[in-house]
Amino acid sequence: MYDATNMKKIKTLRELAPEGMAAFDALNAAVFKDGALSMKVKELIAVAVAVTTQCPYCIDAHVKKAKIAGCTDAELTEATLVAAALRAGGAVTHGTHAIV
Repeated sequence: MYDATNMKKIKTLRELAPEGMAAFDALNAAVFKDGALSMKVKELIAVAVAVTTQCPYCIDAHVKKAKIAGCTDAELTEATLVAAALRAGGAVTHGTHAIV
């Protein structure tokens, strides 16, 4: 299902829904600028979330941005494992619903 060439269709989304895409772009611009958290930390968070949501497009985009922000492979690996632990924790806690 994943096809990196689909990213070319973002242009079509902008043409078909210019206001919505402009709002999406504005949100991204506001969220990803330096603030209380550095760009590096924000990109590590983005990678962890992308791994959790299993979005290969987001993983590709945010790993590239994380590298530009100075993230190392070790930091990206730790962010990935944090995501894995949280996802596993969710499975365990939701498992409590199976116990009657």
